[in-house]
Amino acid sequence: MIFVTVGHELRFDRLIKGLDNWALESGYKDIFAQVAELGEEGYKPRNFAWQSFLDPDSFKSRFEEADLIVAHAGMGTIITALTMKKPLLIMPRKGAFKETRNDHQIATAEQFARRSGIYVANDETELGTVLDGLLANPPSKIDEAASEFAEPQLIQALRSFIYDGRAPKNM
Repeated sequence: MIFVTVGHELRFDRLIKGLDNWALESGYKDIFAQVAELGEEGYKPRNFAWQSFLDPDSFKSRFEEADLIVAHAGMGTIITALTMKKPLLIMPRKGAFKETRNDHQIATAEQFARRSGIYVANDETELGTVLDGLLANPPSKIDEAASEFAEPQLIQALRSFIYDGRAPKNM
């Protein structure tokens, strides 16, 4: 099953519409999406099941059941996928489309694309091609789960900065 999430604050119509078109063309139906609050203007997918909002338990259950997560390049979703060792396809929101305040998700996608188990579709035109590739060669679970907690060196660096007013030299 493919679980799609766009976060709970903002719609991401480009991703949802691109996925909806791919589902229609490919015939792939085992998709469930959390699409955020739609309002009157939001895109409503016709080719897969969806809900505007999922409570935390339902979200976790869908995440656990999924073979692949498709999402925006939000850190919460990325960290959840890494800690649960789930393959993740991300498509960054773009500031030019007013999907976010700036292009930080593009930078996030570029950084995480280097990591095993994370795949990137830079826009809706690449989404179907990447999905086709992942279905033809299903990704395995990520070998090693990321920790839910920050590395001790980062915590110490933050403490030094906060309490001493300076960043450590080795960071």
